[in-house]
Amino acid sequence: MTVSLHHCHVAVHDVDEALAFYRDALGLEVRDDVTADGCRWVTLGGPPGIVLSEPHAARSQEDGDTLQELLARGALPMVVFRTGDLGATFERVRASGAEVLQEPIDRPRGLRDCAFRDPSGTTVRIVQEPGQVKRR
Repeated sequence: MTVSLHHCHVAVHDVDEALAFYRDALGLEVRDDVTADGCRWVTLGGPPGIVLSEPHAARSQEDGDTLQELLARGALPMVVFRTGDLGATFERVRASGAEVLQEPIDRPRGLRDCAFRDPSGTTVRIVQEPGQVKRR
């Protein structure tokens, strides 16, 4: 039996603001945009896909409040993407106005990566694996 990731959720303050980052800056394609019971979920890429949703979407008030607090503190797990051209990807995302946390650097074993903060404060790392490294 093979098990693989289908999608993961990323909590955001504002779905439309997050779309400008994940769709426009990172270039992920919108696969689904659903609104139900006053909540919205937008699936990008995939599978595996990224699902953007507000903290209270399909959660109890208490859980949504807790998630909102963690989101506000920047205490949620990071999201890591892979690219074949880190230099070009970095420049495209930086040109979007995203907050740069780390410019591209070399890591052990040939890995190269950079980091941004999405509009809701989530850390987004972008990696380029060994053998694919293109330097600008």
